[in-house]
Amino acid sequence: MTSKANLHTHAALVMAVAGALMSLPAASLAAAPRLAPTLAQQDGSNSNEVAGKLSKSQFKDVKVSVENGIATLTGTVNIYEYKVDAEKRVRKAKGVTAVRNQIEVGGPSVSDNDLKTKLAEKLAYDRVGYGNAFNSITMSVENGVVTLGGHARTDVDKDSAMTVVSTYPGVKEAIDDIEVDPVSIMDDQSRLQVARAIYGYPSLNKYAIDPAKPIRISVQNGHVELYGVVDTQADKDTAYIRANGVPGIFSVKNYLQVANQPSEMQKPSGQAQK
Repeated sequence: MTSKANLHTHAALVMAVAGALMSLPAASLAAAPRLAPTLAQQDGSNSNEVAGKLSKSQFKDVKVSVENGIATLTGTVNIYEYKVDAEKRVRKAKGVTAVRNQIEVGGPSVSDNDLKTKLAEKLAYDRVGYGNAFNSITMSVENGVVTLGGHARTDVDKDSAMTVVSTYPGVKEAIDDIEVDPVSIMDDQSRLQVARAIYGYPSLNKYAIDPAKPIRISVQNGHVELYGVVDTQADKDTAYIRANGVPGIFSVKNYLQVANQPSEMQKPSGQAQK
């Protein structure tokens, strides 16, 4: 009797274990949705977080959708800076791996000529008192798209110029092609020496009076470039001679323009090698 009882007990245990093992796959599958949210659920959660990043009033006309981690921005903003800022904010949202920025810049309609005139004035006075004469930033405007080029003495000067453009009403896009001059103690000394040589000369010191209309001096590894507008050919030639006479300067390219004469930016005059 004891042997039969043990057999019955053993058989019951085997069946119980087998039943438990057979039920595991079903239990695992049932639990899977709770453990791993679907992509749709993830995107929905991400959309809510992304929307929270754009809660400020300047983004009131911006819409966002998220699919497979890619956020798409649409709608309008008043100035270009808001379009850039919206993308920066969305990139910081959890789960966002890429951003399609399809936001359009609205605001007032401004002609390219008016944009160029107004922005040129603002850039001329930008960073006055912080080595403004050592920046030689160029600008072109086409269909509201502003491209800045040329040279900036520091990254701060470059960023400041881009901010001036990005925050101006009517600018649809701002493209940064500005080159920052190399960081060099020797070049800093050369800038000051060239400035003293030019502005210290009697016929040229008048260009130091208006901070927005200086003879602009750019230096890269001992090579000097002169930009700006002067009154006469004699002033242009004199500025070159004075710059070229500074010890330690390897070359001088004279891109100075004479007032009321055609631009010859591609043909620097008075270029010399030492």
